[in-house]
Amino acid sequence: MAKLQEVLEVLDRELRTGEIPDYPAAHNGLQFGNGINNTQSMQNTGEIRKVICAVDASLAVIREAVSQGGDLLLVHHGLFWQGVRPVTGALYEKYQLAMEGGLAIYSSHIPLDIHPDYGNNVLLSRELGLGKGEAFFDWKGIRLGRKGFFKGSLGELRDLLSVAVGGPVMLRGSECDCAGMVGLITGGAGSEVEAMAKEGIDTFISGEGPHWSFPLAEELGLNVLYAGHYATETFGVKAIGRLLVEQFHLEMSFIDRPTGL
Repeated sequence: MAKLQEVLEVLDRELRTGEIPDYPAAHNGLQFGNGINNTQSMQNTGEIRKVICAVDASLAVIREAVSQGGDLLLVHHGLFWQGVRPVTGALYEKYQLAMEGGLAIYSSHIPLDIHPDYGNNVLLSRELGLGKGEAFFDWKGIRLGRKGFFKGSLGELRDLLSVAVGGPVMLRGSECDCAGMVGLITGGAGSEVEAMAKEGIDTFISGEGPHWSFPLAEELGLNVLYAGHYATETFGVKAIGRLLVEQFHLEMSFIDRPTGL
């Protein structure tokens, strides 16, 4: 068992939660507590025995996390992506379940994408035989992705990627061509195809992109592998969950709720 405040200190420090820029709706950090806040010390008094990891803080995930006896739900996409909304319907049920189940919720978006050891990008890069790769693509003062040279063909890279994400991968390009310099940004970065071409990337890997990204990539001569937004972002939450297990001797499980997108 660990104190929630102790776990938060590790997460905030390791992920640099207060330093890394993100989209406004991300609200990285603790989003829902499971104990009374001590107003004098501003510390959370909750306790953690079991960590549940998942990609999304959806109603189905929260329901399952509570049923598993989770004390902390660690997610990549948190509670507030849809912005300010009335606390009714599914949102009310989420809050009610978490409160009654004593479930704290912590979200880490871009900080967990770019982490040099536990991030989605670096972990997927390693799965593809690229090692840690090199940080690249400037965004709000940070480098969002990883790049590295792949000696094999596009077909070989696609097959490795399919195994890594556990599902099909859409290819824009010829599987017989050399993959060359590979740039990798997990999630929904497919709209950056033009920027990737300017960066000297031969093959761009991301989760998903808008329809227009495919014909534009074709016009630019850029190879693209679309491997699924959800599928490319399961790595980080598992890795940071394992870190908490090692440091605090907690239980841990992963809730897999793929969207197919």
